Amino acid sequence: MHSLSDYCKETFGEKVYRLSLDGGMTCPNRDGTLSTGGCAFCSQNGSGDFAALPNGSVTKQLEEAKKRIAQKTACKKYIAYFQSFTNTYAPVSYLRGLFQEAIDPPDVVALSIGTRSDCLPPEVLDLLQELSLQKPVWVELGFQTMHDETHRRLNTMSNLATFHAAVHALQERNIPVVAHLILGLPGETTEMMLQSVKHIASLPIWGVKLQMLHVLEGTALGAIYQKEPFPVFTMEEYCELIIDCLELLSPDQVIHRITGDGPRKLLIAPGWSTDKKRILNTIHRRMKERKTYQGRLYQPQ
Repeated sequence: MHSLSDYCKETFGEKVYRLSLDGGMTCPNRDGTLSTGGCAFCSQNGSGDFAALPNGSVTKQLEEAKKRIAQKTACKKYIAYFQSFTNTYAPVSYLRGLFQEAIDPPDVVALSIGTRSDCLPPEVLDLLQELSLQKPVWVELGFQTMHDETHRRLNTMSNLATFHAAVHALQERNIPVVAHLILGLPGETTEMMLQSVKHIASLPIWGVKLQMLHVLEGTALGAIYQKEPFPVFTMEEYCELIIDCLELLSPDQVIHRITGDGPRKLLIAPGWSTDKKRILNTIHRRMKERKTYQGRLYQPQ
């Protein structure tokens, strides 16, 4: 598997740790621009449950994040990761100061920005291109699924056409794209999920994040599940599906994630998803047993 860890060691010469930051932004799917409900699966922290608290400047957040991980890792290089909500949903003047402060420290080797496909106007794209001349800039887009009907059911206020437009606009500026896919969305069959993976494999996508659906307290999806539970993966089913996905992706696409960290205090299902080490070990073991590898079934377009 072409993992992010391996990519970073090859590119930056050593292990690199991602520091999650909060840029103090909201989302057009929450503030009434598109909707007020948000995506049905998204927590009140806007998928940034592990981001640093917005209790100060970016510099302060970076330093606090480094202190928190110091006992877990000896790495001395970092990725500044703006994770919570929609991190290009602000005036360019605000974004410029925010992102510049994040990449100024010598030990920050790259900038990763999580955002929506419909929040990349030309002036923001120009800023990202400008910043990429200083240090690598990656844009992480919430793809989730290629099926527009699923997007409508889950109130994402997004669609495939918007995602395509964003990918190609970023490609024109040589900015790598990381696509997020959620496996196990209600109403989707295994074939539908694999169709989404094949679609990502056909696009100029540099990185891929795969994770299981987390059903969380305080979300619309959580309320539905508690009233009338819908099927979720067993760990064994999920691990087999992840391997099926890896086989379909390009061998050149960098795999940023193959599981996910749902906040324990909010997690309703699946309970097994908190045991990340067990999940990863199972996936690696099953790949060996199946004698397979990333890209085995990849079909170039």
